[in-house]
Amino acid sequence: MKTQTIKLIALDMDGTLLNDDHTISEQNRLAIKEAQDKGITVIISTGRPLAHCKDIADSLRLSTYLITVNGSEIWDDQLNIIDRTIVDTKHIELMWGLSQKHKTLFWASTVGAVWNSNTTFPDNINEHEWLKFGFDIEDDDVRGVILKELKENKVLEVTNSSPTNIEVNAAGINKAAAIQKVCKRLGLSMDQVMAVGDSLNDLAMIQLSGVGVAMGNAQPIVKESADWITDTNINDGVAKAIRYWT
Repeated sequence: MKTQTIKLIALDMDGTLLNDDHTISEQNRLAIKEAQDKGITVIISTGRPLAHCKDIADSLRLSTYLITVNGSEIWDDQLNIIDRTIVDTKHIELMWGLSQKHKTLFWASTVGAVWNSNTTFPDNINEHEWLKFGFDIEDDDVRGVILKELKENKVLEVTNSSPTNIEVNAAGINKAAAIQKVCKRLGLSMDQVMAVGDSLNDLAMIQLSGVGVAMGNAQPIVKESADWITDTNINDGVAKAIRYWT
């Protein structure tokens, strides 16, 4: 078991910090404040775009870095963009084509917008800067076919945020790489980080952090890779991890 002194806590949102009703429990809020009062930096590291997580960060009074879109964007404490990595449009065209061919649900993040199955997809893909493309596929066979094709493309980073979906960023873009960039700015090492998450898009940060914590509701491979397993997202798992390790 690792025993590093924690100086930074990186929290996933959905399935981790948030309850199933997408709110933060009072115990999680209190534990985050307790950590901040000890001088520990707490950051959100999420697959969501800025527009879908800013209010939550604000409600926690997190005046620090914010990692969004699985690390495709990093924002400073004034919400200035300090790092951004784009997915080449030819790969977006490929994934859009796969979604249409297999009739899957999809979503995608561009700089300044979010597209999904309930919106019209832009006619001219080249007019946008793409950050991520995602699929939601209930059919295991269809998901397997798409996963196989995507994983053969070495310029793509393929993860998920739930067992039925697929999330795709540019190769090398993940939450761990983004946390390393934040640590460099803060003069910290990854040994001083505790990362908490539940899905494959949290796996890298859980593996590379000094203390990697899997939620009680995490996917099996995430639990297997973690240093410690906390309670579920509906039972204050984040608060319990913070209080145990700090």
